[in-house]
Amino acid sequence: MTVASTALIVGSGALPRHLAEALRRKGETPVVAALEGFPPEGLVPDLCFRIERLVPFLRELEQSGVSRVAFAGAVSRPRLDPSLFDPLTAQMVPRLIAAMQGGDDATLRAVIGLFEEAGFAVAGVADLAPDLVPGAETLCGAPTEADVRDVARAAAIVEALGRVDVGQGAVVAQGLCLAVEALPGTDAMLDWVAATARRPDPRGAKGVLYKAPKPGQDRRIDLPTLGPATVRRVAAAGLAGIAWEAGGVILLDRAAMLAEAGAAGLFLWAREP
Repeated sequence: MTVASTALIVGSGALPRHLAEALRRKGETPVVAALEGFPPEGLVPDLCFRIERLVPFLRELEQSGVSRVAFAGAVSRPRLDPSLFDPLTAQMVPRLIAAMQGGDDATLRAVIGLFEEAGFAVAGVADLAPDLVPGAETLCGAPTEADVRDVARAAAIVEALGRVDVGQGAVVAQGLCLAVEALPGTDAMLDWVAATARRPDPRGAKGVLYKAPKPGQDRRIDLPTLGPATVRRVAAAGLAGIAWEAGGVILLDRAAMLAEAGAAGLFLWAREP
C-alpha cells in the first residue's frame, strides 16, 4: 500500500479525484480508501473497506502511516451484513444505529468521532484544497436586483431546511419557492424545475439556485458541491444563475463551470452569508 500521511475516505462522484489531484499538486500522494459499493469517478482506490470491518480498516490506515483523513464523495447508507462484523466493530453498532436514527448530520458527526477516537486528525476539503471552496466573489455575470432578492429568499429557506436536517439547496423565482432539495438531491430538484415549474410573471425574474451548508454543520464533511453538470441543469431549468454561501460550497472544475455559465449567460455568485 502507498505510505502517506493523509487518507481520503471516498465515495462516488468526481470530488475524490479533484481532491486527490489537488493534494498531488502540493507534492503529497494520499491513500485512497473507498467504501465498498461506492467507487469514485476516474480514480483507482488503494483499498476498499466495509463498515462491518471498520476497526481492522482503521488499524490498516494507522499501519500505513496515515495520521490525517478527509472525507470526499457521495454515499448512501449501506446495508450491513451482521455475519461480517468483527468483535470490536460490532461493539460500535448501537452507537452507529442511534446516530442514524438522529439523521444525516448526527450520523456524519458519529463517523468523524470514530476516526478521531482512533487517533486520526480529520480535515475538511477547505483545509486540504482551499481553491475548491471559494470565498466571497462574483465569478461570472452579475445578478440583477430581482435576482439578489430571490437569493436572499432562497438563503432563508435553505437555512430553515438545514435546521431540520432536510437539504442544502432551493430554487426561488420572483420571491416564490419553486423547489427544495430533499433526499433525491440537487440534480433531481433541477430536473423537476425544468419539467414543471412556472413563474407567476413569464417576463419577470427567471429564478435562482442557492446552496449552503446546514446551520451548525461540521464543515469537514458533506459540504454542498457544484460543478459543470449543475450549471447545465440550471440553464436547462431556465434560471438566471447560481448563488451559494461563500466558503461553504465546493466547486468542481471551476474553469469548466465558468465556461458553461458564460456560454449560457448565467451568473455565479459566492455570496457572503
